[in-house]
Amino acid sequence: MNKEWSELNKLMQTQIKKKDTYDSGIGTLFSLRDNLWDMIISFKDELSREEFNAIPYINAEGYHSKTIAYSLWHIFRIEDIVAHTLIKGDEQVFFREGYQKRINSPIITTGNELIKQEIADFSEQLNMDELYTYLSDVKQGTESILRDLSYDDLRRKVSIERKEQLESLSVVCNEESAIWLIDYWCNKDVRGLIQMPFSRHWIMHIEACLRIKKKIHS
Repeated sequence: MNKEWSELNKLMQTQIKKKDTYDSGIGTLFSLRDNLWDMIISFKDELSREEFNAIPYINAEGYHSKTIAYSLWHIFRIEDIVAHTLIKGDEQVFFREGYQKRINSPIITTGNELIKQEIADFSEQLNMDELYTYLSDVKQGTESILRDLSYDDLRRKVSIERKEQLESLSVVCNEESAIWLIDYWCNKDVRGLIQMPFSRHWIMHIEACLRIKKKIHS
């Protein structure tokens, strides 16, 4: 793991555990996300459209077995779902702004159910300019939600009503490869959600994207 990202993530986790350092922890989280965001923007500057669809590790196990386009979709669909449906309880950016049509996506899910060539085929269909607009909108929306959270909010668990709302939206595929996500998220408190979809999840997938990029350009 990138040392700077790892250290920021560890510091953030320590800071948000204590009330007197909670605000600093949110600031550390934003610094981490901004660093990772710079890397996401660099992909748009440095990769061709075809390279976003490349899947050089198609038969591997792990996050690097995807495409960069898919990985970006996956990171931010998960964040949109968790931030809006499970934490705030409002409408996802994806639906509110009509992003399925704008991005030209054949799915509304996280994409966990897709494998190998399905991932490459999915990636080819996406409008990358609109996908990047979606990523930015989700990032801003999540950070607005995080700014409004208090330290005491971190211990709040996902309510049954919000879990049922999530299930009703069909944004998590009911196949075995995806359906586990619902219980995984809904068994966490808000602090646990901050520590995975909003931070560590970014790191793991962006590091995988860097591995894909290095292979493509080798």
